[in-house]
Amino acid sequence: MAPPGAESHRNGAGPLSGLASSLNGFSWLFLGFLLTGVAVRLWLARRQITHIGRYRREVPQAFQSKVSLADHQKAADYTVVKTRLGRWELLADTALLLLWTLGGGLDLLDGLWRMLGPPELATGVGVLLSLAVVGALLDLPFGAYRTFVIEERFGFNRTGPGLFLLDQLKQLALLLILGGALATGVLWTLMHAGDLWWLYAWLLWLVFSLVMLWTFPVLIAPLFNRFTPLKDEVVRRRIEGLLTRNGLSSRGIFVMDGSRRSGHGNAYFTGFGAQKRIVFFDTLIDQLATDEVEAVLAHEIGHFKHHHIGKRILLTAALSLAGLALVGWLMQQGWFYQGLGVTRPSGYMALALFVLALPVFTFFMQPLLAALSRRHEFQADDFAARQADARTLIGALVKLYAENASTLTPDPIYSAFHDSHPPAPVRVAHLSSQAP
Repeated sequence: MAPPGAESHRNGAGPLSGLASSLNGFSWLFLGFLLTGVAVRLWLARRQITHIGRYRREVPQAFQSKVSLADHQKAADYTVVKTRLGRWELLADTALLLLWTLGGGLDLLDGLWRMLGPPELATGVGVLLSLAVVGALLDLPFGAYRTFVIEERFGFNRTGPGLFLLDQLKQLALLLILGGALATGVLWTLMHAGDLWWLYAWLLWLVFSLVMLWTFPVLIAPLFNRFTPLKDEVVRRRIEGLLTRNGLSSRGIFVMDGSRRSGHGNAYFTGFGAQKRIVFFDTLIDQLATDEVEAVLAHEIGHFKHHHIGKRILLTAALSLAGLALVGWLMQQGWFYQGLGVTRPSGYMALALFVLALPVFTFFMQPLLAALSRRHEFQADDFAARQADARTLIGALVKLYAENASTLTPDPIYSAFHDSHPPAPVRVAHLSSQAP
């Protein structure tokens, strides 16, 4: 299904020729948003590094009896190093985006697939998967540096080169299988469902996402980690009692071998419906006392009781529907393709360009989404404070902050843009106000 005006772009001199002269108003709008977003992110990163360095020499007063100066400084240094790496990742991602779009890379990729001569549907799937695979491969050096340099330096890494490579191969296989299936379904719908293809494609995507959410605990997560039933009977009884009091059930309480890869600890609820599971990292079980484990789980239950997962699914679904409807309109606009360096319009190229350009134009929505997430965290904390002693949850959080080297002094503006959880001092102060 080719959009109107496609023929007028097919007679150009080639995918890489005349790009400079083809820049239009949308090209400059794209560049303006892109460069502004990059500048803001670099400014935020500099603020974060400066702010953390300013408070590195002293533990915040609220934590002085709970966190040692050595742990505080380790967290500060760890956060600064990760933020610096993030700046390089940002610059690399920006360069790659410009190569894909205004540099003609996506146009070249499309031309290479068309030279192979597969049908239109196979060409579209090949372009979309190639785009994803190239991005994943170019991210590998940063992932390796993060794992074997940063995590190793701060004592968190327990992943060997063999396990790291195996994980990457599994992720690549899942990308090709699951991503290929979704791309095939969406592009087939685009080519055969008429003007309302975007609505049917959205329904397909929604069903696919819910199936993935439902099957993740039993089909995908076990590909990477081993899950064993919780053996500590005391902890199990406390958890089962907490679930019963709140009218919840699960398919099991499991301990995940997180220590196989990292020294970080965590816990989460996963799945929905009949496939709900409670998962604790083995590192977290080793770090926390029984009442602290119960308090952490009460926080996770708070998300369920406040329907946060359902609300996030609905929000994501609404935004996705709006996005696909917008793609349905943009794929008919010649300036959209020309402005992003594409000389041969098609439905799959419109999807590819939209996925590449969307983060550029939605970056400044990030603080709103982060604020919503932090609001949900406060609500879950409030719920946990009613189910368990707020001081117990504070104790668990402080241990996790120290063990995971989470900074206690993030820059407030940086945090407002990037953090899905409230800063440690704000969160602890909020809980302290509810302590008996």
